[in-house]
Amino acid sequence: MDLCNINDINSLLSRHGFRFSKSMGQNFLVSRWVPERIAAESGADGGSGVLEIGPGVGCLTRELAKRAGKVVCVELDRRLIPLLGETLEGFDNVSVIEGDILKADLGSIVREYFPGLAPSVCANLPYNITSPVLSKLLSSGLFGTITVMVQREVALRMAAAPGTADYGAFTLLVNYYARPEILFDVPPESFLPRPKVTSSVIRLRCGVSHPEVTDEELFFKVVRAAFNQRRKTLANSLYSGLGGLAGKEEISAAIESAGLSPALRGETLGLHEFAALTNALAAYDGPHAPSVRHI
Repeated sequence: MDLCNINDINSLLSRHGFRFSKSMGQNFLVSRWVPERIAAESGADGGSGVLEIGPGVGCLTRELAKRAGKVVCVELDRRLIPLLGETLEGFDNVSVIEGDILKADLGSIVREYFPGLAPSVCANLPYNITSPVLSKLLSSGLFGTITVMVQREVALRMAAAPGTADYGAFTLLVNYYARPEILFDVPPESFLPRPKVTSSVIRLRCGVSHPEVTDEELFFKVVRAAFNQRRKTLANSLYSGLGGLAGKEEISAAIESAGLSPALRGETLGLHEFAALTNALAAYDGPHAPSVRHI
């Protein structure tokens, strides 16, 4: 069975009475070069344990199984489980888990299925859960690389530079944990059904060094506050976004102690500047200091 052939796919889906679910963001690949290249770009080899999210009918899964020591697929749609049992028959290094990746215990999966292997992620991510899934994968610290297909606009956000229209809080979250590299684009005609947007495959190299922050939770709160009202000055954005727990004068003083101007906009700051700002806010010793430390 050719899982990249529309006729074969339609026959398989019809035999199992399967209908696409828009709410699950299901778009199956029908261009053979795409799963082949994604799997190759993932760097999977015999020493790799690969986590795949949303395998669909298994066309990418097969390509990964040809390369990796072990592949584990997490699929939310229980209707696809019997299809995968058919399409992945004979691939003894593949396990399929029915469940929600957002609720899954990633540590348990890695310990149970990838002993002695280097864990990584490779997937055609369902578009409706891209951001929360990537946030969970990155913050887990479990994976060396994450190679995923996402909407092109999301890939551009992840790789954006400070001061550009695509730059935002999600950019900083990704770059705090990894170094993103957009690899190639995938046109709508490579999918069934066709999405209305172009997709991109992006590779995130995890475990990279990032600026030291004294309070990681505060760091991400500062980043979100700076972009919630991105046209405001940095001082005003933080004053509004941090719940008024510190006075504007105290926030301005902390900003200046980080070597920044309160009149800057948050969208112009890079990762190192946000780290310095967070550390300054956490260490500020003015009248509102106790509140700032516990934002």
